[in-house]
Amino acid sequence: MCAIEDRKVLKMGLTLVCLTLLAIHMADAVVQHRSLEDARQERQRLVHRYTKVLNKEEGAIRLVGGDNEYEGNIEVLHNGKWGAVCDDEWDSTEADIVCRQLGFPGMRRYTRSGFFGPARRRFWMDNLFCEGHEQELVDCHFEGWGENDCEPGEAAGVVCYPPENALIPMATPIIRDEDLPKYPIHSRSRLYVRLRGGRSRIEGRVEVSLDGGRWGSVCADGWSLLEANVVCRQLGLGYASEAFQTDFFGGFNVSRPVLSGSECYGNETELADCLHHDASQGIISCHGNRQHVAAVICDYIAPDLVVDYLEIEQTAHLEDRPMLLMQCAMEENCVANEAYQIQRDDPHWRYRSRRLLKFTAAAINAGNADFRPFKEKSQWEWHMCHMHFHSMEVFATFDIFNLRGIKVAQGHKASFCLEDSNCLPGVAKKYNCANSGDQGISINCSDVYLYNLDCQWVDVTDLIPGTYVLKIAINPEFKVAEMNYDNNAAICDLIYTANFARVQNCQLGRP
Repeated sequence: MCAIEDRKVLKMGLTLVCLTLLAIHMADAVVQHRSLEDARQERQRLVHRYTKVLNKEEGAIRLVGGDNEYEGNIEVLHNGKWGAVCDDEWDSTEADIVCRQLGFPGMRRYTRSGFFGPARRRFWMDNLFCEGHEQELVDCHFEGWGENDCEPGEAAGVVCYPPENALIPMATPIIRDEDLPKYPIHSRSRLYVRLRGGRSRIEGRVEVSLDGGRWGSVCADGWSLLEANVVCRQLGLGYASEAFQTDFFGGFNVSRPVLSGSECYGNETELADCLHHDASQGIISCHGNRQHVAAVICDYIAPDLVVDYLEIEQTAHLEDRPMLLMQCAMEENCVANEAYQIQRDDPHWRYRSRRLLKFTAAAINAGNADFRPFKEKSQWEWHMCHMHFHSMEVFATFDIFNLRGIKVAQGHKASFCLEDSNCLPGVAKKYNCANSGDQGISINCSDVYLYNLDCQWVDVTDLIPGTYVLKIAINPEFKVAEMNYDNNAAICDLIYTANFARVQNCQLGRP
């Protein structure tokens, strides 16, 4: 119940919180609290969470599409209207800020690819870049309100840790999708797979049958190229060229789901080797658009990018660069947040400098098809600083981790232009960024980003000397189909001192 003194604190719109608590109390009759202090903390958490939402304050956030209050896709309020957040560069740093802003203890898991369903509204935020100390999501860098090139299936989401003192009806246990165990299909069972509803044998919705039982579709939640690649491999149809969450090939009304929660690493031989909810117990948990199911288009050809880690080892070095020469890079958020604070507070900021770990990165296409941007040319972005179109926002990421696996610095390259920089003898260059040319990486060609290019660095000005891990990854979000992704990253030892940096012992790995 809400006391009179509570209503003075909650004020106008927040009385709705009291009404909500009252409704829960009346509906469930008995609510479990360990103490009066627990109840007060729960009230404070709800007030913290709903204050900005109910008052419709700029930058308020909420979670939608989940089964519980602490999970779902993120929506943010701007100009009095709600909008989605794109999953480009979305990771645990940004997700943890969301959970803390909402008053939850922290982030349990971040999600991409519309795990809780496709975005229901316009995208307000794209290419979010947070350092972890921000109090709210709007304190992070991003492209600008409404500036994005995202599809509905690219919604960012999160699963937060539930509050310790949450209101829990004693008679009604809460079963969270995150708590549903996931297993490979048991070795004594057989998961049959087929494609249906397509225009040819290499496309359609994915249907499965456990031990020869009823055929049904697969829930679309989180369905990506990783899962689609496994399906194509199992059916002997090559590689996945597209992964869809759609009803184009027939949805729930045609084929009811019999499998959910699919998560693949990408190199499994069969879909049964991936993780799923326990289908043998009839556990099916689907979010988002209830008509959408998992679908795929397969192809026998695909690109396969490989990072040239020797080039990274040979070219890595430190440079102290005046901020005067970094204005174009700063427009693309290529330096740490501290640099923008200096720019704001110091009238002589142009004469300050930043220490940069610079290196050359090359991506070689060892596949049997050209690597092409996943967006149409009409969606490419023109950059005045570089005087050419950028076709991919997230083609590569540059991250530095400490020996405990915590990210301590990262490069932020806003977008990329793809071209054939070098090709093997006898291979003609096809793609060129200049003069609004077509972009991509041809078979047996490489796209080389030299260390003297803008944003080809990690800002290490505030990094403490020591031993770290440097990770350079290409196509890190698996947005473009490839044969496999196990050679898309170079993972190296980084020795950083006050006077020099050395990158060594690089190995190929996964983004």
